[in-house]
Amino acid sequence: MLQQIAEGLTHLLFPRLCAGCNKPLLPEEDILCLNCNVYYLPRTAYHHLPENETILRFAGRFPFEKATSLAYFTGEGLLQHLLHELKYNDRKEIGTFLGLQLAYDLKQTGWANSIDAIIPVPLHPDKEKLRGYNQSIIIAEGMSDVLAVPTLPNALERIRNTESQTQKSREERIANVQEAFAVKDAEKIKGKHLLLIDDVLTTGATLESCALALLNAPGVRISIATVGIAV
Repeated sequence: MLQQIAEGLTHLLFPRLCAGCNKPLLPEEDILCLNCNVYYLPRTAYHHLPENETILRFAGRFPFEKATSLAYFTGEGLLQHLLHELKYNDRKEIGTFLGLQLAYDLKQTGWANSIDAIIPVPLHPDKEKLRGYNQSIIIAEGMSDVLAVPTLPNALERIRNTESQTQKSREERIANVQEAFAVKDAEKIKGKHLLLIDDVLTTGATLESCALALLNAPGVRISIATVGIAV
């Protein structure tokens, strides 16, 4: 009884607010209210489609098993806001939430049943030190809990501190991240089916560079999942 009163007072004085509309969340809601989650985070349902836009963006560039994205990413959309809060305002709980959402979608179809490990796209150590964390690791760890497969955040490293991709053309993005990644321990990943994770897919240059590095390890197979796909 006293615990319920204490929880009620805490909720009254420090209400949990929706990261989308800023309204109080219900006890069963997390990060987003039901309305924002359903109507303002537009899902792609790509994991149901053997051919989808995420697959097409990587077609012919390197061998991979599957590829999907959770939701559409637009410049002024809710997903853009959520990822900005995650990356620049220390809202790591948003990364966990987005990882859970992506993993729940994949688990519905058995899409990730053959995955042995999750590999988040690494930041350069200097950039990760400045930010304090790698948002892709937070997302991957959220997925790991649902899919019951380990996250290997140190299997791949960024060996060049590349410039931001934001304002670059497709050709400039590819050149910027070429040979920017390397496998740290090939023995740890050899023969495994790896799920490569990033926050947003645009041209796919960063993910391609990561995949090419991972494929140097013997017997590695790659699948890809991103939270957003830019439209």
